[in-house]
Amino acid sequence: MCAADHNTTDGLAGHLPTTGLKRVVAASMAGTVVEWYEFFLYGTAATLVFNKIFFAQAGSDLDAILAAFVTYAVGFVARPLGGIVFGHFGDKYGRKKLLQFSLLLVGVATFLMGCLPTFDQIGYWAPTLLVVLRFLQGFAVGGEWGGAVLLVAEHSPNRSRGFWASWPQAGVPVGNMLATVVLLVLTARLSEAEFLSWGWRVAFWLSAVVVLIGYYIRTKVTDAPIFVAAQQEAEQIRASAFSAIEVLKRYPRGVVTAMGLRFAENIMYYLVVTFSITYLKIQAHADTGSILRWLLVAHAVHFIAIPLVGMLSDRVGRRPVYLAGVLGTGAWGFFAFPMMDSADNLVIMTAIVLGLVFHALMYAPQPALMSEMFPTRMRYSGVSLGYQVTAIVAGSLAPIIAVWLLERYDSSVPIAIYLALAALVTLIALAFARETKGLDLTQIDADDVARASA
Repeated sequence: MCAADHNTTDGLAGHLPTTGLKRVVAASMAGTVVEWYEFFLYGTAATLVFNKIFFAQAGSDLDAILAAFVTYAVGFVARPLGGIVFGHFGDKYGRKKLLQFSLLLVGVATFLMGCLPTFDQIGYWAPTLLVVLRFLQGFAVGGEWGGAVLLVAEHSPNRSRGFWASWPQAGVPVGNMLATVVLLVLTARLSEAEFLSWGWRVAFWLSAVVVLIGYYIRTKVTDAPIFVAAQQEAEQIRASAFSAIEVLKRYPRGVVTAMGLRFAENIMYYLVVTFSITYLKIQAHADTGSILRWLLVAHAVHFIAIPLVGMLSDRVGRRPVYLAGVLGTGAWGFFAFPMMDSADNLVIMTAIVLGLVFHALMYAPQPALMSEMFPTRMRYSGVSLGYQVTAIVAGSLAPIIAVWLLERYDSSVPIAIYLALAALVTLIALAFARETKGLDLTQIDADDVARASA
């Protein structure tokens, strides 16, 4: 991998006018909003609904939530597989086609979740079908992220790639806000019995509307010129160069570094937006409406912070910004959970907001940083592997481990220590990451072709 090139001459990635680039950003964000609306909806429902209607046979409330989070983890196990499959074909046939398919797949899976019978109606078939649909949902999301961020990163100028490529990340809090608003309206208008009976299903069915809008927007964009040029170059290189195995053989440092960078960020996110719901509900005895309102404000701040941090990474570099996020993450658990125990609305909301601000400092630079680690012809595979594989041992297990630690020790301190250790892993990975601010993607491709020819 070449060293960072700080001149601002933009190659093939910088030929798109600003209006066209905004259209690409909108198309990428549209899918991200849809898929994270549905992913967050599941995570919230796991605590508020699924533990009651699909896992009602569990012993205690925490046991039922733990069972629901195990099915939640299935989606994370499926994501690397989706990343590998979508990455292979996305590198071969283009980002756009695969992004359209992933959007439809996650939409169908989520809509069908809203149609599932309960445990009382069909017994263990209910959680079994839920797991199957969760797997399909995770498979689709696994293919979504890499394509969405690359569609923007490969269209972006070198000097502002961090800013533009952060916008698909900002689609995550938008999707979360949308899901939170829907749940707030439903829980406010319906009794608890009505919400558990049919109200929660409406939130899942509404995903069909958002999917159709997102799919339409994605038909209006094309793959970046740098990808088209890389396809032509790749015809002279053996076909296996597109595979996940090839990217591991040729760019192992990039893949492993990306995994390490992702580790604390992924754990932090799911402790803040998923486990905190459980903690506030079970430990702090907060009501559902208050929890959703706090999360709504936090998601709004998250949305604003992500592009601002992306812009900052273009000015001062990817690594310093990421470092600030890692350090904040390592400290967050030690003061945030006591703040949640305070019973003060403003203090609790501040704890959640700070968690997502620290997360944004890591999350916003990721698309640009990871895109700048791999050549175009295997970039989809490289970033998908680095991003999605980590989720199996990070985000998927984070709520499960946190619930288990809380149940065993009846204290938030072990959870804070767990998060601090995760931050240490990412800090080590960051030490091995190269600064890539201003890097010309065409130079990476030229170096890759020269290496492959040799």
